[in-house]
Amino acid sequence: MSDHKVFLALGSNLGNRLEMLKRTVSKLRALGLSIEAKSRVWETEPWGVTDQPLFLNMCVAARTELEPVELLTLLKSTESEMGRTAGRHWGPREIDIDIIFYDDVVFCEEKLQIPHRYMQERDFVLLPLSEIAPDMVHPLLGKSVRRLLEELEGAKSGTWISEI
Repeated sequence: MSDHKVFLALGSNLGNRLEMLKRTVSKLRALGLSIEAKSRVWETEPWGVTDQPLFLNMCVAARTELEPVELLTLLKSTESEMGRTAGRHWGPREIDIDIIFYDDVVFCEEKLQIPHRYMQERDFVLLPLSEIAPDMVHPLLGKSVRRLLEELEGAKSGTWISEI
């Protein structure tokens, strides 16, 4: 089995948001992901559906032996275990865990696209991701995370909240 470097985006806007992010990072470790770096936690505006509470967002860099679909399955079951319930698309949620990068792999299936298909449009991903992987290059766009953040039209600045 080979070791893969992944970057995950975590977000929460229901309940005790900060505690949910802390619990999620601990849960990921307990499930065998080796967390190598964590961004700070940022409070950000919702994206897509804006009539909902503010989010807390962060990114983590981790190592895993899981293949992309196996990792997605683990993350979705973790979201359920952590209390995420079905709701409207891009609506409020207890926890959301997205795969942003998986090595420098380009992967496209119906339920999973890597790099994440909207990452370059989302300041709530790029802001924390730029703290832990500013020079990571998007394999399809050929631009670094730092450059994508700089070029993001209408990027709202988040508010730094905490470290975990």
